Amino acid sequence: MLEATLACLAVGLVAGFLAGLLGVGGGLVIVPALLWVFHLIGVIPEQQQHLAIGTSLATIIFTGAASVRAHHQKGAVRWDVVRQITPGIVLGTFIGAQIAGFISTFYLLCIFIVFAYVVATQMLLDLKPKPTRQLPAALGMNVVGGIIGLLSSWVGIGGGSLSVPFMSSCNVPVKTAIGTSSAVGIPIAIAGAVGFVVSGWSVPALPQGSLGYVYLPALLGIVLASFPMAKVGAAAAHRLPVPALKKCFAALLIILASKMLWSLL
Repeated sequence: MLEATLACLAVGLVAGFLAGLLGVGGGLVIVPALLWVFHLIGVIPEQQQHLAIGTSLATIIFTGAASVRAHHQKGAVRWDVVRQITPGIVLGTFIGAQIAGFISTFYLLCIFIVFAYVVATQMLLDLKPKPTRQLPAALGMNVVGGIIGLLSSWVGIGGGSLSVPFMSSCNVPVKTAIGTSSAVGIPIAIAGAVGFVVSGWSVPALPQGSLGYVYLPALLGIVLASFPMAKVGAAAAHRLPVPALKKCFAALLIILASKMLWSLL
């Protein structure tokens, strides 16, 4: 148990920093790390992916709060965008969490692996959408928010790897897109965490300390470490060479996804 606690603290340090620095990455690191932790403490395989996703989303509530504050202080959050996209985000994420309750661990793992490879490829090749349009009206924002929320609920992320490219394609400056993405991640995390609590509420044989599909001991350990590191990462985003760091993160994603694929096969 001590090994698992230390692992959660280490994961929190890395995930919090990445979330603040890149606006993406927290959940993409937390989910595979939690799979290892759950294997360590003997969680049955059929529940591991659901618990990892639900717990990851719950941690982002706290990581996102720290990151948003730091980005807001630097004037890098478009609150008008956050207000417009949030209704669709909340609805899409909650519905996605309910659907995830009926998807087997095997297929949730497949979705995560494919998503991780896609994000890693985008980062390595520096594929960026051309900023050839403006942000859509309220209806369009909610449709986009619903899609982002749905996909985020299936992989346990705050949506940054989806919302940052979307905003960048709509002529939002990259640093502002990253800061706004951190704020958008909070309604995703809240709706997702609540959704996974509900979808896992009556599931039998969950490990002690679980609230639905949210494992509270891991949540506490990761949050204790990630909360302060998210502030550090957000501050560093305005000083460090983010493009180079994204390529390093992409390489890490490929390694994690490949390890998960190997285990799956």
